[in-house]
Amino acid sequence: MNKQTLALIAALLAAVAFSACNKDDITLVDETDVIDNGGGSGSGSEPIYDEGEFDYIVRVVYSGTGATVEGTTDSITAAKSGAHVVITNSSTKKVRYQLSGSTSDGSFKLYSKRKQAVELSDVTITNPTGAAINIQSGKTAYVIMKGSSTLKDGSTYTTADGEDQKAAFFSEGQLIFSGSGSLNVEAVGASAITSDDYLKFTEGSVKVSSTKGHGLRGKDSVIVAGGILDVSVSANSRKGITTDGFCSIAGGEINITVSGGTAADDDGSYSGSAGIKSDSVFTITAGQLTISNSGQGGKGISGDNDGFFYGGKVTINVAGTNYGSSGGGGGPWGGGGGSSENSVGAKGIKFDGNLTFAGAEVYVNATSHEGIEAKKTLTISSGIVYSYSKSDDAINSGSHLTISGGYVYGHSAGNDGIDANGNMYIRGGLVYAIGKSSPEVALDANTEERYKLYVEGGTLITIGGLENGASLTQSCYSASSWNKNTWYGMTVGGNSYCFKTPSSGGSKLVVSGASTPTLYSGVTSGTGTIYFNNTLIEGAEAYSGGTRVNLSSYTGGGGGPGGH
Repeated sequence: MNKQTLALIAALLAAVAFSACNKDDITLVDETDVIDNGGGSGSGSEPIYDEGEFDYIVRVVYSGTGATVEGTTDSITAAKSGAHVVITNSSTKKVRYQLSGSTSDGSFKLYSKRKQAVELSDVTITNPTGAAINIQSGKTAYVIMKGSSTLKDGSTYTTADGEDQKAAFFSEGQLIFSGSGSLNVEAVGASAITSDDYLKFTEGSVKVSSTKGHGLRGKDSVIVAGGILDVSVSANSRKGITTDGFCSIAGGEINITVSGGTAADDDGSYSGSAGIKSDSVFTITAGQLTISNSGQGGKGISGDNDGFFYGGKVTINVAGTNYGSSGGGGGPWGGGGGSSENSVGAKGIKFDGNLTFAGAEVYVNATSHEGIEAKKTLTISSGIVYSYSKSDDAINSGSHLTISGGYVYGHSAGNDGIDANGNMYIRGGLVYAIGKSSPEVALDANTEERYKLYVEGGTLITIGGLENGASLTQSCYSASSWNKNTWYGMTVGGNSYCFKTPSSGGSKLVVSGASTPTLYSGVTSGTGTIYFNNTLIEGAEAYSGGTRVNLSSYTGGGGGPGGH
C-alpha cells in the first residue's frame, strides 16, 4: 500500500471519528479516484514513453505553405493540401511521427487504431481555420517535446462532419507529455489543449493561453506528475485547468492566471472562471501550484466533490468581485451573503464535498468572499493553512470543522476568522484566528442549530473572541485590551511565539495552551521559524523585552449568532 493510500485512509478514519454524530456528512471515495497510479480509466497508470516501442518513424517537415512526408506505406498513407497534412495509419505498427519546420497555414491530423508518439522537434504550426494538431484516435498519444515548438489555431474553426475539434491541440484519446523541450500553445478560437480522455504531464515545459476557451482540459482527468505548466485564460467562465473527472497533482510547477468573469451556461445557470475546476476528487501531494484570478465571480480552485491537500505548496490570490445579487443571509453582498441562481461568489478554494489538509502549505487571499470553503466537513491535521478574506469568512465549513495539528491562520476583515456550520473542534496544532468586531468572532460554531465550539487542545491565539456557549476543556485566557499592529510575545510551557496583531479586528484577545500562557506586549521580534506571511515566529528566541500583559480566565462569548 503506497503512502498516498495510507494518507487517504488515515484522513477518512479521522473524518469518521470526529463526525460520528452526523454520519450523513461523510462521503467515502474510491481510492483509485484519488491516487495517481490507481486503476481505472484515466488513472495515469500507463508508463512514460519508451522510444523503442515506436521504432517506425514518419517524418513531416513543414516549410511555408507546403510540407514533405517521409515514411508512408500502403497502410500508412498521407494526404496533403498545401501544408495541411492528414495521415491515416491502418497498419499494426506503433508509429512515431516527427514534426519539424514551420508553417503559417498548415495542420497535422492523424487517424489511427494504434497508440502513437508525436515528436515535436522545433516545429511551428499555425492553422487559421482550426486545430494545429488534431488526433482523431482514441488510443494513447505520447507527446515528446524536443527543442522549442509553437502551435496556434484560428479564430474560426472549419470542422469535418461528425468530428470534434475542440482545441488548438486536440486528441480523442489520452495525451501524455514528456521530453526535455518546450511547447507553446496560443489559442484564439477554442481551448489550448484538450483530450476527450485524460491529460498527463510528466516533464518538460508547456505554456498555453486561450482568449476563448479553457487552458487545459482532460475530460476524464488531468494528472500533473512533473514538468512546468504556465496557463493563461481570459474568457468569461473559462478555466485554467478543467476536468469532468479527477485532478491529481503529484509534482511539477504550475502557474495559472485567469482574468475572465461570469457567464450563463447552456442550461441558463451562471458559472464563473476558475484556476482549476474538478468535477470529481482533487488531490495534491507534491509540487508547486500558484493561481491568480482577477475575474468577477472567479475562483482559485473549485471542486464538485472532495479535496485533499496532502503535500506541495499552493498559493491562491482571488481579487475579483462577486457576480450578481445575493439570495439572503449576511455577508459580502451587503444585503445578504447567500446565493441565488444569478449570483456567483469569488472564492479562493471551494469544494462541494469534504476538504482535508494533511501536510500541504496553502496560502489563500480573497477580496470579496470566503478564502477557503467546504460545503461538508473540513479537517486540518498537519501542514500550513493560511487564509485571509477582506469581506467574508477566512475559513468556512458547511458541516463540522476539526483542527488537530498543523499551523492554521484564519483572518477575516469582514466576518468570522474560522466558521463552522456544525461543531468546531480545536484539538491540536497552532491556530491564529482573527475576526471582525462583534457580532463576528474569531472562532464561530453554529449555535443556532445547537452545535458548539470545543477547545480541547493545541495552542490558540484569537482576536475577536470565541463563540457563545463554547465548551473549553482546555482553559482559555483573555487580555483586558490589545493594541493594533503590535508584536506580542507568548510562552506556553517550553514553547515561545511572537505574533503581530492586525490593524483592525474584534475587541478581545484570547489565548490558550497546554499550560497557562504568559503574554507580553510591545516585544522585539526575534529569530525562529516564520509563519503566516511574517506575522508569527516560533522558537526559543522568538521575542525579547515587552510589557507583561495581565490575563484573566475566559469562558467564551462576545459574538453574535454563528453558522453563516
